[in-house]
Amino acid sequence: MVQGARKIMISAGEASGDMYGAVLAREISALDFKTAFIGMGGPGMRAAGVETVVDANEMAVVGLVEVIAHFPVIVKAFNTLKNILHSDPPDLLILIDYPDFNLRLAKVAKKAGVKVLYFISPQVWAWRAGRVKKIGRVIDQMAVLFPFEVPYYEREQVPVTFVGHPLLDMVRPTMTKAEATTKFGLADGRRVIGLFPGSRRGEIKSLFPVILQSARLLKDRHPDIEFVLPLASSLKREELQPSLDASGLEIKVVENATHDVIQVCDAIITVSGTVTMEIAILGVPMVIIYKVSPFTYAVGKRLIKVDHIGICNIVAGERAVKELIQHDAEPEKIAAEITAILEDTEYAIKIRKSLAAVPAKLGSGGALHRVAQLALSLMRENEKT
Repeated sequence: MVQGARKIMISAGEASGDMYGAVLAREISALDFKTAFIGMGGPGMRAAGVETVVDANEMAVVGLVEVIAHFPVIVKAFNTLKNILHSDPPDLLILIDYPDFNLRLAKVAKKAGVKVLYFISPQVWAWRAGRVKKIGRVIDQMAVLFPFEVPYYEREQVPVTFVGHPLLDMVRPTMTKAEATTKFGLADGRRVIGLFPGSRRGEIKSLFPVILQSARLLKDRHPDIEFVLPLASSLKREELQPSLDASGLEIKVVENATHDVIQVCDAIITVSGTVTMEIAILGVPMVIIYKVSPFTYAVGKRLIKVDHIGICNIVAGERAVKELIQHDAEPEKIAAEITAILEDTEYAIKIRKSLAAVPAKLGSGGALHRVAQLALSLMRENEKT
């Protein structure tokens, strides 16, 4: 560690947070090369020079029942970061999404006298808006993705900055569609269906079999189609291989090229999550599927106050793409929606037009650069006091 360096702890709990944390660490380093980083992250953050004392890949769970089953791992991770905050406090704690864990960590940091910057607000606009006041007591600055989030914090006099969405800068295919088609071993001129099973092992367990069954139905109806699957950074191919082998389908599995995979697809089956925004930005028709334990779903249905599950639909302000939730997330309905996209040209065009409105609502580029500037500003304030 460079003498006189500032130290920042970054806490990111899953694949998307790791992706943002990696770029953010590089942006901060570009502004202040002496900054050192420690915290919770995955391979992206490690490659960016962050000392990840907790592996974020172990933390990617969703749903009340699922979290309870994973509780010992979560507690161990929390205590690891908590001990560092007490024994060797950083100059700043940056929290990325993952609210249930990160807001508790923020409380520890505030007691330790550590400034807290929170990037990617908890979805207070979807449920439990009353949390804003509590959030304000444990953070020093909120950086939000969407302009409609700002008033929720301003009403409670919580410092907030609209920084825009980092995906505007990050969603960039590295090849032309023709180059990607060749590289992935896909036949030129054939229609391609993307299979996006998510980055969480819980999603793989509950939804990957459904996705593969849907693919089987589609192959039976459209023998000429091909399948491609981008492997999330938090997963290993061998975790999916038994299911892939059992499916009897030829599926091209691609690593480290999600955006190139998206652009070669005519339609995509995807779990709900950040990836729906990446797909929307590239304008590819999709069907979103979502399934959690019956208990988690029952609780969420009573609390959540938005009309859509998919963040791309929330941003679009309409049901731009179909969502199949819980018992509706079954192979026949999924295959029927993909078939409609493939066979009904007008329907596919309508979806593409709706998705085209999404990037325009995400602000301008440079989101993570603005977050980096906020981080350095907070540390400078701290040095003056």
